[in-house]
Amino acid sequence: MSQYPPKLAEIVDLFEHLPEEEKRENLIAYADQAGSHSPKPGSSYDLEDVRKDEECTDTVGVFLSVADDQTVDLRVSLGAHVQTLTRAMTSILCTGLKGASIRQILDVSGDFVPKLVGGELVRARSQTVYYILTRIRSACKVWLDRKRAADLGIEYAPQNKTGCVAS
Repeated sequence: MSQYPPKLAEIVDLFEHLPEEEKRENLIAYADQAGSHSPKPGSSYDLEDVRKDEECTDTVGVFLSVADDQTVDLRVSLGAHVQTLTRAMTSILCTGLKGASIRQILDVSGDFVPKLVGGELVRARSQTVYYILTRIRSACKVWLDRKRAADLGIEYAPQNKTGCVAS
């Protein structure tokens, strides 16, 4: 499990040993907690990426606060129509990646997802189960690219439009 940040490894370990029915119950419990990972009113973030992608049913916002040691405080806002599985993955990732570094987040393999949701749901909802992880990684990469450019004294000009806004 060492390839995952410690908090994510604990969650994966828990789910990995549960029967399918208990996995679903725990996913619903995590989905119910998704709102607690929303951005805090009045807070400022180092990077905000708020958009509605084609593969998602509503707007999703990823908010990063990055400390000097490049550890991340991650917040995610979800529109009212975002699916339960996406809400669950949001809560799991916000909890599991809390305090992880940008590099740890970028290095996290998505191979833990089937251990959480089971093979059947991964096949049925493949875009949904990986969507939030992809968005978080994308935001981390943009932040890292901006930091590198700033360190070199270069104005950051992204190669593609991600919808990210620097705070």
